[in-house]
Amino acid sequence: MKSHSHRRIITGHFRENDSYGIKRPEGMEDWLIVYTLEGEGYFRTPAGELSCGPGEIGLLRKGVPHAYGTRPGKIWHFMWAHFLGLPEAGLLPDEEVLICKMPPGALQRRVLHIFRTLIRDSRERGGYWQELCENQLSSILLLAAEQLTERLDPRVSQVMRMLSARMREPLTVNDLATAVGLSASRLSHLFKAETGRSVLDTLNAMRLEQASLLMVHAGRTATEAAYDVGFQNYNHFAALFRKRFGKSPSAYRRGKKKAADPMDPAAFR
Repeated sequence: MKSHSHRRIITGHFRENDSYGIKRPEGMEDWLIVYTLEGEGYFRTPAGELSCGPGEIGLLRKGVPHAYGTRPGKIWHFMWAHFLGLPEAGLLPDEEVLICKMPPGALQRRVLHIFRTLIRDSRERGGYWQELCENQLSSILLLAAEQLTERLDPRVSQVMRMLSARMREPLTVNDLATAVGLSASRLSHLFKAETGRSVLDTLNAMRLEQASLLMVHAGRTATEAAYDVGFQNYNHFAALFRKRFGKSPSAYRRGKKKAADPMDPAAFR
């Protein structure tokens, strides 16, 4: 097995027998994404237990108490990455663990190639290694979101793509509804029925994730980050941020700045 560590993202490529298992009752501050090549792993959270088999992407949200490992009597051959978060995650269903089956053939080969590139970029640490790694992760998240939204009403899928591309703009449900030829009330009902979340909740989840990254990695203040991602009212932003992250934006930023920068890959074994 091998793993590569750097400041923000940790990646690896493991082949483990059924003695492999990790338990984190308190969860983690980052996200975990895996891609299974062979065998079978499991993820266990308060919501239940899910399997991750060949050709499947698994995404474990930050802050969720969990255990994961190799299924008894199996091996688990998988590639993985821990990362602090990306706005594209806001396009995915708000579940503790998400398992997305990638269709065999070209798409599975594409995901494999992206993961290999991600691991290589994290190991080589070129001049823009962090940006390259984030781009690879964003691509994987978007491919997973695309597979899930293909099952949705085409108008909902179109709105999801618009939220991803234009999340910093002052979008309204009326704007989105007009773009897909629906009334605002019809779009709101359809979107919630298809995704389980409102349009606004989905958009805000993306904006909050991006704001947290801007504060930690780009040196933006809480006020600057709020306006950078499209919030027009700071107090509204701060209230939503506290609800999602459990602390105020300023406290979150201070805590992250005080945290140790290097991350030990052994902590993720």
